[in-house]
Amino acid sequence: MAGTKQLKRTPLYDEHVAAGGRIVPFAGFEMPVQYTGIREEHLAVRHRAGLFDVSHMGEIFVRGPRALDFMQLISCNDHAKMKVGRAQYTGLMYPQGTFVDDMLVHRMAEDEFLLVVNAANVDKDFTYITDLATGEEGVEVENRSDDWAQLALQGPLALEVLRPLTETDLAGIRYYRFTLGEVAGKRAIIARTGYTGEDGFEVYVAPGDAAAVWRSILAEGRPKGVIPAGLGARDTLRLEAGMALYGNDIDETTTPLEAGLEWIVKLDKGDFIGRDVLERQAEEGVERRLVGFEMVDRGIARHGYAVYLDEEGDEPAGAVTSGTLSPLLEKAIGMAYLPVEAAVTGRDIWIDLRGRRRRGRIVELPFYSRKRSKKV
Repeated sequence: MAGTKQLKRTPLYDEHVAAGGRIVPFAGFEMPVQYTGIREEHLAVRHRAGLFDVSHMGEIFVRGPRALDFMQLISCNDHAKMKVGRAQYTGLMYPQGTFVDDMLVHRMAEDEFLLVVNAANVDKDFTYITDLATGEEGVEVENRSDDWAQLALQGPLALEVLRPLTETDLAGIRYYRFTLGEVAGKRAIIARTGYTGEDGFEVYVAPGDAAAVWRSILAEGRPKGVIPAGLGARDTLRLEAGMALYGNDIDETTTPLEAGLEWIVKLDKGDFIGRDVLERQAEEGVERRLVGFEMVDRGIARHGYAVYLDEEGDEPAGAVTSGTLSPLLEKAIGMAYLPVEAAVTGRDIWIDLRGRRRRGRIVELPFYSRKRSKKV
């Protein structure tokens, strides 16, 4: 239609179509939401491994003699403690202590950082960061999102599948670390972060190399039950693992402390954007808190559904931020912000499911933990 913004395609678009992927608009891209089905792809990642195309994510580089000082200013985490080859999860902050975005920061060199940001926020983030860098000597900001494709191999067999395709010591890449190497003969950044609650690797390659690497990983993995997985499974996996999604569970109205992400807020590192607000919240406490819940009554709570503290109450206490039917746990789960005095594990809540209130119960996050499941 006239006036409609043209959707982008990742370098793996043709691979998704050839694999029977169901393509949907997402964050300005045409992306596969599923191939064989969300449940099958979800369980493949939990029990074997699945391969995701996350090339829509943004890559912004901050470099220069004062790159570290600049990163310390715009982010709530402490990057001074990062050695080269380490990655860190953090928030890009507004002065009101809320999220511009959440992002993964990789220390590429003493004076260079790679920021991996959400696809829908690339332009906003780049403009915000660039504006802050204006007039700052020794700081250069570059948006290189079009120069990278990103594949994510997630699941307990990820190392076994990727190992034959690289000479890099994958076992030597500890959690939230990365290195430079080759995969399937193509130069790559190989990271070990993840957004599914499982072990796995992110492989960053040049767009022109993405299809060859994608095919190589699937060829190596198919005999072991590895399949391509879409955005639908990526969402159910991250929710089971209690991981926040920007635009749902965190946004420009929420602070890290409200979202239960106090571990990324380092108040003792010195000044940073939004620090005064977060310091006050840390001292006085937050008014609301993000909680996990599971449905007791039948029904699936979806994003935006009103949450009540009693069955007959007139005013909602909050709203569902994320909700789904967990393929692994086989129960409906979700997250919502509630007043802090009501955010008590074991408390019953009521959720308006299309005009009918259904009972849920607050539970501890995450719903699923790889480490915890191994002990069972």
